[in-house]
Amino acid sequence: MIYLDYQATTPLAPEALDAMLPWLDEKFGNPHSPHRMGREAAAAVEVARERVAAMLPPGGRTAFTSGATEALNWAIKGLPPGGIVTIATEHAAVLDTVAALARHGRPVTVLPVNRDGIVDPEAAARAIVPGTSAVVAMLVNNEIGVIGPVAALAERAHAAGALLLCDAVQGYGRVAIPEACDLVAISAHKVHGPKGIGALWIRDGVTLEPLLHGGGQEAGGRSGTLSPALCAGFGAAASVAAARMEVDADHVLALFGEAHTMLGGWTVNGALDHRWFGNLNVRRAGLDAGRLISELRGVAFSAGSACASGSGRPSHVLRALGLSDAEARSSIRLGFGRYTTREELTQAIALVNEAADRQMAFA
Repeated sequence: MIYLDYQATTPLAPEALDAMLPWLDEKFGNPHSPHRMGREAAAAVEVARERVAAMLPPGGRTAFTSGATEALNWAIKGLPPGGIVTIATEHAAVLDTVAALARHGRPVTVLPVNRDGIVDPEAAARAIVPGTSAVVAMLVNNEIGVIGPVAALAERAHAAGALLLCDAVQGYGRVAIPEACDLVAISAHKVHGPKGIGALWIRDGVTLEPLLHGGGQEAGGRSGTLSPALCAGFGAAASVAAARMEVDADHVLALFGEAHTMLGGWTVNGALDHRWFGNLNVRRAGLDAGRLISELRGVAFSAGSACASGSGRPSHVLRALGLSDAEARSSIRLGFGRYTTREELTQAIALVNEAADRQMAFA
């Protein structure tokens, strides 16, 4: 199987696995217990926290969560009263959460994007006004790879007295996170760490209402027993990502160039210049992307977000770009990264092209 779905999840780094194993075996203590085994586990959690925080802005605290969905829900639902401004291409964890708040009377504005997937700055200026409590913006889009103007939106938010919550799930460990952010949500399994753990970075001075009530084990009031194994795996993956950031970026840029050349008959969705190059979302007129995916059993790729893959609806991100339902359903997303080889990528794209040609020939 050639794996080209790095936006859905990434292969576990060997370093992360090695860091996890002791805490899955003899080191099974509860990190919130006062005895020696508990203190050892707590120390491992704090080492992991420091490693994860090394790629986050200074002047804040990092609370572990079960993943980015929990982190985003906690940040959005824990905000002080006021309007929320977000963007039409955000992840469902954001859009569904603000929609739930809107049903209970919270003012919510969802900003449009242009054909490249970039938010309209004039629309943002009109929407982000005093009375807004937060602006929620993605750093790197999970479906099209476009890098959003988070720093500019943070400046606009602060001028209106609002906070900036950044969904940095696809950007953490790949591109620098703007220091102007007030809240940052991240996930381990997007940076070669384990599934089931994420984190919310909270700027000093920002207070959130708890999402989960109980023991309040984590900074900021997140309750629940932490898994030292998951924390250790996240920390190790973060350390490797920090050390390899430039090398990984150069690697995916070279792969992107190769893939883009081979997909000459396809159209790229989203901006070509301001993006993370490990994400290539392309379309071909008249193609049935779902059928293509089912036919190519030896290549793992997708037609959009894994979180919405069973909905049967065309991608809301591609529709926000102005694509028709037919164009959205003729689009595929190829995701590659650290462990993808040139040989794997070129072989997979040759198979994609051949299958697409066959489909079009019998259309």
